[in-house]
Amino acid sequence: MKPTFSPAAGPRLSIFDPIHDRRFEFRTSSPVRPEPVDTDRFSVPTDSAVEIDTARLVLPYFVEAHVRRGDGTLVREIERDTRERLPAAEYCIELHAPIKLFVFVESGVTVTSALEHVAFDFEDETTVRVGARSYHERPAETVRTTADPVDVMAAISTFGSALKTTSPERSFPTLRGHPPTIELGDRLEIPDGVSPSDTGIRIEVPAERERAYVAAPLAYYLGATLVPGERSRIVTDSGFEHPLDADRGFDAEVERVLKQALFFDCLVRTEGLYPVELHERRAVEGTLDLPLADLYDASLGERLETYLSVPFDAVRDAIPTWRLTVSVTPEADNVALLPYLVDELAVVRRATAGAAARTRAAAPSYVDEFVRSAPARSAEFARSAEFGRSTDARRGREGTDEPYVVPPATDALEQAWLGTGRPFGANKLLRSAFDHRWERTASDGDIDIDIVCNDDRMRAEYDNDDSALYGQRDELPFDVTVHENLSTEALERLLASETDFLHYIGHIDERGFVCADGTLDARSLDGTGVETFFLNGCNSYRQGLGLVENGSVGGIVTHGDVGNDGAIAVGRQVARLLNAGFSLRSALAVVGEHRLVANQYVVIGDGSVEVAQCESSFPALYRLRTGEADDEYRVKITTYPTANRGIGSLYIPYLDDVDSYFLAGGSIPELSVSTAELVYIFQLEQLPVSVDGELRWSTELSFDLLS
Repeated sequence: MKPTFSPAAGPRLSIFDPIHDRRFEFRTSSPVRPEPVDTDRFSVPTDSAVEIDTARLVLPYFVEAHVRRGDGTLVREIERDTRERLPAAEYCIELHAPIKLFVFVESGVTVTSALEHVAFDFEDETTVRVGARSYHERPAETVRTTADPVDVMAAISTFGSALKTTSPERSFPTLRGHPPTIELGDRLEIPDGVSPSDTGIRIEVPAERERAYVAAPLAYYLGATLVPGERSRIVTDSGFEHPLDADRGFDAEVERVLKQALFFDCLVRTEGLYPVELHERRAVEGTLDLPLADLYDASLGERLETYLSVPFDAVRDAIPTWRLTVSVTPEADNVALLPYLVDELAVVRRATAGAAARTRAAAPSYVDEFVRSAPARSAEFARSAEFGRSTDARRGREGTDEPYVVPPATDALEQAWLGTGRPFGANKLLRSAFDHRWERTASDGDIDIDIVCNDDRMRAEYDNDDSALYGQRDELPFDVTVHENLSTEALERLLASETDFLHYIGHIDERGFVCADGTLDARSLDGTGVETFFLNGCNSYRQGLGLVENGSVGGIVTHGDVGNDGAIAVGRQVARLLNAGFSLRSALAVVGEHRLVANQYVVIGDGSVEVAQCESSFPALYRLRTGEADDEYRVKITTYPTANRGIGSLYIPYLDDVDSYFLAGGSIPELSVSTAELVYIFQLEQLPVSVDGELRWSTELSFDLLS
C-alpha cells in the first residue's frame, strides 16, 4: 500500500496514505490531472509520485519545510510570517506534513507563510513533481527463534539491520525502519537480508531472556550485536567499554545510554542536513565542551564514547520526556512483541526488577481500595450512585483469571504492560492486536465512526448542546453513524462490519453487551471489523479483550463499575482528544490527569493507534495560567509523540518570539503570551487546555473568566 493522489474540488490535489489513514491537500491555481511518474526520478526515498501543472501550491496550515537545491544543499528553512523570492533554479521542497512530501520544481519561487497557510508561487504555470512517503513502515522480514536466551539474543541482533543510516540522522524516526518480526519456534532461523549490522559495537549481558528484552531497544538504536557475557557492558572495536551494571541498576543504565545516545545525536545532526536552531542544544552547549561538528563525521562508536563521557545528570533535564515505558515479564512468548516496542523506541524494564509490579495477593490494600473506594471518593459517582453503568449496582469488580498488577511508576508520558497480568494505569499489550494491525486492509479514506447508545439515560455522552463528539474537522472526511437501542442481532452485524472506531455507551455485564433483547458476548464472535473502540460501560475489560482477540487493534475499557456522570465526562473528553489526533494511550493519560474516575479505565491492545490525524504537527496539551502583567498569560505546552512522529522529531510552537525548535516529548519551558496572540491561536483549532486542574477546550474558553 502506497500513498495515492487524486484531484479534488477547490481546486486541490489530495494525497492519501492508506497505511495510516492520513490525508493532506494542496490548493492549486487551477484544476489538476495528476499523472503518475517513476519514483526513480526523485533523489530522496519516495513511495509514489505524480506530475501536475500549476502556478501555485497552497498548504492548508503551516508545516515545517526545508527548501534545497537539486544537489541537496539547504537553501532556506521556511518559518512563519515569511515572504521571500527565490531565483529561478531547480528546487526540492521537503514538507514535514502528516504524510512526508517532496515538491520538485524548476522555476523561481515566491514563498509566503503564515500560521494558517503556506503558499509557493511559481513564475508561471509549470510542471511540478510531487512525491509522497508514508511515515508508517511494515517489517520487511521475519526471524524465527527458540526460547533459549542465546537464540533470543541472536534474533534481537538483527534489529539494527532496519536502520536506514548510522549517521546522527538516525535520531529522526523516519530514518529508523521497522525491525523484522519475530516468531517463536523450535530452531533459530535468520534470513540473509537481516543479518546483524557491522557497526563495531556489541552489548554483552548474561544469558537471560529478561536482560535481553531490556537491552533490545538499545541494541537496535546502536546497531549493536547482543551476545552472552559474564558482565553486562557495551564494547566497541576501538577498545571502549562501558559497564551496564552501574549503581543505578542494569535497567536504569540501559535506559540512560539509550536516551543519552539519541539526545546527543539530535544535537550533532544540526551540523548536517538540518542546521536548525535547537533549544536543547542552546540549553547544554554553554556547560558542555563537545566538538559537535567533528562528531558529525565521526564513527558511531567514536560518537558513543564521547556521549557517554558526559555525566547523565549534566543533560538529564534537557532530554525530552520519553513517550513509552514498558514493563515486561520473562515469558518466552513476549519476544514476539519486542519488534513493535523497539519500533517505538520504548524503554523496556523487567517487571520483576526493583519496585516490581505487585499482584493482587501481594498488594491487596492498593487494588481493593482502588476499585471499591474510587466511587466513594468520586464526586461524579456520588451524585449518580443510584444509576451506574452496571446492570447490578451491588455487584463488585468483575472476576478474572489474570492477577491484577500495578506497574512501577515511570516518568514517561505513557506506560504499558507486557505479560501475564491485568494492569492498572498501563496499556495491556496483546500480540493479536499487532498481528491484526498488519492484516487490516486499507480504508477508502473516510474515517468511519459508529456510536452505539443502548440506554436513553446515557444520551448526554454524545447528544449535547455544545458540540458533536466527532467529525468537526473541515479537512478530514468523517462518516459518523449513531445507533440507538440495538438488538443483539443488530449489534452483532455492526461488530462484524468494517469501521475505524466504535464508541459504545451502555451496560455491560459478565455475559456481554446488554441489548434490548438480551446480551451479546464479543468473545463468541467469529470475527470483527472494528479496528479501534471505546467501551464506556461497567466491567468492559473482557468484552474488549474479546474484540482484540477477534480482529480489533486496540481500545479503551473499564476494570470495574463506573457511575454515569463520571462515564459521560470521561467519554466526552476521550472522544474529543481522539478527534484532535491523540492516540488511545495519550488520550486516556490526559484525561487521567484531570479526572479520578479515569483511573478505572485502561487501554488494551495497541495503544499507539490514532483514530484521526492531528491538525498541527503534534497532539499537545496547553497548561494555562495568568501572568503578572494584565495582558499576559503563561503557557506550558506538553507534546505527545505519535506513531508517525516519534522520539527524535522536531516541534515548534506557533507563537511569536519563539525562534527555535524543540525535541518532541513532554513539556517545553513555560512561555509568556499576550491575550491577543492566545485568542488567535486558540481559534484556529480545538486544543485541550488545562486551567486550574480542569480540562477545557480552546475554542470554548472565555478569557474574561481567567483573570
